[in-house]
Amino acid sequence: MIRIKYDNTLMKFISLFETLTGTSVKDCIDNEIMTFVVAENQIAQAIGKNGSNVRRVEHVLNRKIKIVEFNPNVLKFTANYIYPIKAIEIKEDNGVVFIKGADTKTKGLLIGRDAKNLKTLQSVVQRHFNITEMKVV
Repeated sequence: MIRIKYDNTLMKFISLFETLTGTSVKDCIDNEIMTFVVAENQIAQAIGKNGSNVRRVEHVLNRKIKIVEFNPNVLKFTANYIYPIKAIEIKEDNGVVFIKGADTKTKGLLIGRDAKNLKTLQSVVQRHFNITEMKVV
């Protein structure tokens, strides 16, 4: 598990998100798409009715956001992060998480160009769980 450090900018983003949505944020990752990890059972409140909170936060931040619900189980958290992509099976073996995709298109979406999506997923999951690697099979 990686020790999480935030700078002032990320702290402001977290505070703004919590104020606009009324939810508590467990983590914030600033990549091309800003990802907010909210506490368990708060995903509906974070999204808002018909996605109103998502649109409001995207407008204020002037960038795309992604909201993920935290789960203390690494397999369920991984499934939450990759949603709406459906994996046939997600399993863990000796610190390695295996994601089984339905077809080549699903596997391609999970891996991404130059394995960018897979590396991002792995770094986010490693922030909260003790895993060594993620593989798409």
